[in-house]
Amino acid sequence: MLKGVTNGRATWHLTNWKRNLLPKIDSFRSQLQQERDDQLRKRSLSLRFRFKSGEPAVDLLPEAYALVREAARRTLSMEHYDVQMLGGIAMFFGMLAEMETGEGKTLTATLPMYLRALAGKGCHLTTVNDYLAKRDADQMGPLYKLLGLSTGCVQTQMSQPERRKNYACDITYGTAKEFGFDFLRDRLLMRENGMLNEDSPSRFLADASPLAGERPVQRGHYFALVDEADSVLIDEARTPLIISAIPGEAEKIAAATYDWAAKAVEQFEEDEHYEYDHEKKTVELNMLGRQLVRSLPKSDLLDTVGFIDMYEHIERAIKVDREFERDREYVIRDGEIVIVDESTGRLAEGRKWRSGIHQAVEAREGLEVTVDTGQAARVTVQDFFLRYQHLGGMTGTAITSAAEMKKIYKLTVVQVPTNRPVQRKRLPDRVFGSAEEKWNAIVQEILEMHEQGRPVLIGTRSISRSELLSALLTKAGIHHEVLNANRIELEAEIVSEAGQQGKVTVSTNMAGRGTDIKLGVGVADLGGLHVIGTELHDSARIDRQLYGRCGRQGDPGTVRQFLALDDDVMEHGFGPKKAEKLESTGSKGGSFSRYASLFKKAQDKVERRHFQGRKMLLHHEKAIRKMQLEMGQDPYLDKPD
Repeated sequence: MLKGVTNGRATWHLTNWKRNLLPKIDSFRSQLQQERDDQLRKRSLSLRFRFKSGEPAVDLLPEAYALVREAARRTLSMEHYDVQMLGGIAMFFGMLAEMETGEGKTLTATLPMYLRALAGKGCHLTTVNDYLAKRDADQMGPLYKLLGLSTGCVQTQMSQPERRKNYACDITYGTAKEFGFDFLRDRLLMRENGMLNEDSPSRFLADASPLAGERPVQRGHYFALVDEADSVLIDEARTPLIISAIPGEAEKIAAATYDWAAKAVEQFEEDEHYEYDHEKKTVELNMLGRQLVRSLPKSDLLDTVGFIDMYEHIERAIKVDREFERDREYVIRDGEIVIVDESTGRLAEGRKWRSGIHQAVEAREGLEVTVDTGQAARVTVQDFFLRYQHLGGMTGTAITSAAEMKKIYKLTVVQVPTNRPVQRKRLPDRVFGSAEEKWNAIVQEILEMHEQGRPVLIGTRSISRSELLSALLTKAGIHHEVLNANRIELEAEIVSEAGQQGKVTVSTNMAGRGTDIKLGVGVADLGGLHVIGTELHDSARIDRQLYGRCGRQGDPGTVRQFLALDDDVMEHGFGPKKAEKLESTGSKGGSFSRYASLFKKAQDKVERRHFQGRKMLLHHEKAIRKMQLEMGQDPYLDKPD
């Protein structure tokens, strides 16, 4: 049964779309198939003229969607299914379409993107990383070109002129990070040139009259379609995008202090020089520790640094030394610390830890310390996407976050039915007393599936754990591939082979979103792809993304989740005391299947805590923005006094 939804202004539901809009779209099919390519392009230009002449976009929808479907058939040898049409309609009406993994969200997105692009304004499709943005732009570009629309893609390494050129296209692909930072840079530029309206600093049109010299790169915020919307709008929402101010002498002294603390930290011993709170994960120097700080040699540059600041730097350096592990929380790329985003397994370019942690990690690794110099410009993910006149989204996992999407972004989640019945089978979870037992059991299951010829995909929470499993598989003589943030350049090749007979692929969450693993010849007869989860994540949505790599478009597939009583999620959910008790229970041996439901409870606790944190952030940002507006300040550029 198809579910009804409301978009806030009018009641639209999937059954009515299927009854009324789909027949109208289909009515153009035979006529369009008989027209030449140039006739299709002429028809597309006619739609753009009608839109700009004031004809409502909703009235153009049937013909526009029929055009896109025909263009896809000719250029991509693909044709939108009816369920994809329904998803495209939902996104046009400002909703978030939850579509099962493998249902073709990339192709579905072309429908609302084309129709909104007829306005000739800033239309952006945002996804979770540069790789997916470029892949989708390249793949869908021929479709748009046939209809007379240009396609651009903003990438991290691009120069300002290159960015401006890509934003000038009818449709621009990119990441939320790139779109957000370009917005902030444009806003700084507009202020420098006196283009911001001080009476209404929230207004910003980058397509205003060109400035002398450097010009903004973006040309407004008309429509944003957010792919993997739960990852972009929820998982990344707690980290604001910040452009730092230019450093001065004070920042140079601060950088030297971080370096000094990183070198001195090895002289400090727990209990002798400091106390470590294992529950709160805090470090506090005792009297002997402070005496040691005062006695350590220091350069002349640190003469102006007070002892209180030095104590704090040492405590921070100790915390980093204990809790932050290379190739787990971060990697080093081109001389910079790059955070590894657990939710995607990918590098979180441009993001930094707060409270001096990022700088302490840089100093620990012997890199140039990028001192927090203050904020020249700042915007949160929530704030940025709420700037768009029209907003839509799509993902495979949104229904559990429907309330948050509605409250913060006014996006109603619509569950779109699958084109074919889902054949994915969830096998019973297996619970073990310790991580060591769990990993050994995982290797055994991989071996059994491998001997059957079935391809296996194993998801891990971190780079270090993917490499741990890789070592165990090598020891067991099982040939495999590893996909993590250290092997980004091999991603396309590894994913393209992951569904072939006998293939074993160990991956972080890089394989959890946006990857389409196609089954090789004969694999479906063997039972399809087998997916193994090695540990629950802090969010159930991330686990669901991994499970969704199998059983796509009616293919068979199986999933099994492995768990251990000393998994991280238990401590994250219940705290260290209960986690230690569970770990002790696990060490005694026996059967632990009765604990399976406890893992879900721990995960639910973590998810609720993160949700509360995002609500508090939104409330805080709104309060600051309101105060700045009342003071005549720009909420994105000025810090309140």
